[in-house]
Amino acid sequence: MDLISTTAALRDACDRLAAQSFVTVDTEFMRETTYYPKLCLIQMAGPDGTGVLVDPLAKDIDLQPFVDLMADEGVVKVFHSARQDLEIVWLMGGLLPQPFFDTQVAAMVCGYGDSVSYEQLVNDVAKAKIDKSSRFTDWSRRPLSDAQLSYALSDVTHLVTVYETLVSELLSTDRGAWLDEEMSVLTSPDTYKADPAQAWRRLSGRMRKPREIAVLMEVAAWREREAQTRNVPRGRILKDEAVIDVASSAPRSVEALGRLRSIPAGFERSRTGTEILEAVERGFARDTADVPRLERGRTRGGGNGALVELLKVLLKAVCEAERVAPKIIATVDDLEALADDDEADVPVLQGWRRALFGEKALALKHGRLALSAEGGRIVVRSLE
Repeated sequence: MDLISTTAALRDACDRLAAQSFVTVDTEFMRETTYYPKLCLIQMAGPDGTGVLVDPLAKDIDLQPFVDLMADEGVVKVFHSARQDLEIVWLMGGLLPQPFFDTQVAAMVCGYGDSVSYEQLVNDVAKAKIDKSSRFTDWSRRPLSDAQLSYALSDVTHLVTVYETLVSELLSTDRGAWLDEEMSVLTSPDTYKADPAQAWRRLSGRMRKPREIAVLMEVAAWREREAQTRNVPRGRILKDEAVIDVASSAPRSVEALGRLRSIPAGFERSRTGTEILEAVERGFARDTADVPRLERGRTRGGGNGALVELLKVLLKAVCEAERVAPKIIATVDDLEALADDDEADVPVLQGWRRALFGEKALALKHGRLALSAEGGRIVVRSLE
């Protein structure tokens, strides 16, 4: 379990893995005190289960051979719950691995449940147990313990068996195409570009007034740029609660900013306070006609509440019968949209999802399909 700590050794390992049909990959990182993840360890394994551990914190190591391997289209890159790992690859090399396979997404298609954990999947598929005691240790400290290295290695060695099993199941059920849409989101650069101009969306909540949204857009963008520049978490610049308060109250003076309960005493007279007020003014300078209008969410339990609940029962019954996780078929928002509109622009009424569930949902909605309970199970029957 020696750590690779030189560029030459890393290049040799990556050259060996590049000759394989696939490579399993995982990373250990920390971001509690930074905006961007701090990469602390890279783990890889080939089809024979031989693992490789790379120390990205080693002095003078160049990680370009790893980036080159991620870019090699002749090798499938296998991750589990890959979102944050892919972000790291994107930040390192400005690219995303292709071809790419996420075992968590594949497990949903194969009926292992919604967002199944790696530990559970290893237990179910590889019949192995993982010691999770090192999971939340400090991966930036050196030397790493044997327990840490063993845990890190198990994240890629067992993944070999998991990947091979899931691929076999996908081929036998002809569901490989079902993964394409989910994988396309993960392999889109837009997923990993932290655009300050879009930072307001995660805080918009129930705001509906154009002026509030305009101020929110400017204050949230300012905070995002500051966090990126200083490489610190957003909350270190200004907490979410304070951003929302500023957007709602729109203070235009030092005194007004200081009166906000979420702003620490004296903060309003600092450089940061000045910049917040400048962001507020930019919000007021925006033309409210150009500010995005947010749709009010549907009121659950309203006129279509009972129908939505019935569609949930149908979804669960169909997914149990087809051995697929409900999450990958439809969300509650999808069901609410479908209850309102037969032609709603939602994934559940398109492609394979429509064939598997959408048509049945429309039939149920219009009285052409019935649900009944028999022997403790939901039975779906056509009435045509």
